[in-house]
Amino acid sequence: MPFGTVLTLPATGSEMNSGAVITRKETKEKLGMDGPGLFPQFSVLDPQVVHSIPQRQLANGLTDAFTHVLEQYLTFPDGAYLQDRFSESILQTLIEVAPRVMKDPSDFNAASNFMWCCTMALNGLIQKGVPTDWAIHGMGHELTALYGIDHARTLAIIAPSHYTFNFETKKEKLVQYAERVWNITEGSTEEKAKAAISRTEAFFHELGIDTKLSQYIDAFEGTAEEVSKRFRARGWEGIGEHKNLTPADVEVIVKMAY
Repeated sequence: MPFGTVLTLPATGSEMNSGAVITRKETKEKLGMDGPGLFPQFSVLDPQVVHSIPQRQLANGLTDAFTHVLEQYLTFPDGAYLQDRFSESILQTLIEVAPRVMKDPSDFNAASNFMWCCTMALNGLIQKGVPTDWAIHGMGHELTALYGIDHARTLAIIAPSHYTFNFETKKEKLVQYAERVWNITEGSTEEKAKAAISRTEAFFHELGIDTKLSQYIDAFEGTAEEVSKRFRARGWEGIGEHKNLTPADVEVIVKMAY
């Protein structure tokens, strides 16, 4: 059945994509779905709704959109120059408007740019012709399913550990990200790449987002093993842009995020 949408929360880009995710509390599962029938025929985006959104959800929306871009950008160089710059421009704009949106959600200009960034981050444009990751989302969804942690906050928990664990395979793109988005130009290749991860985590902290699982729940021991077990049960034996991250790797990454 054809449908239209009225956007009330800039974050997921669902106003211009065909994806959806749903949590089933009884089984503690959070799974996604996709398909052409899930594209809206039209969407109304009114930045004035942003002023009514709680601070927590503003921070979530900024973090979600930012990580959406990273999942499609922080992989490996693939010669897609324009695609890279599309991604970098969205990241730069989110960084620029984030403090303004958090300070004054009624700032129409900031709210407009925030809303449009969220749409562009996951409407399919920046993923065309490039490798994409999505391992952070896969792990993050499990943390929401198990503990009810806000989606965006699970991404902030997993992202620093994920990029640290996969440092060598992502190093080139991390350096590009450091230089072009964060203006980190001093230091060796290794130092710039590590600084990019640190600056990303600091950005989440500036939004009031904690980045360790232990900051959300007390009984976190065994979480990594449970997430790994779930991946094996679903046959998710190879995720990430290289399709080589195993459930055992996932276990290590989640433990690093404690």
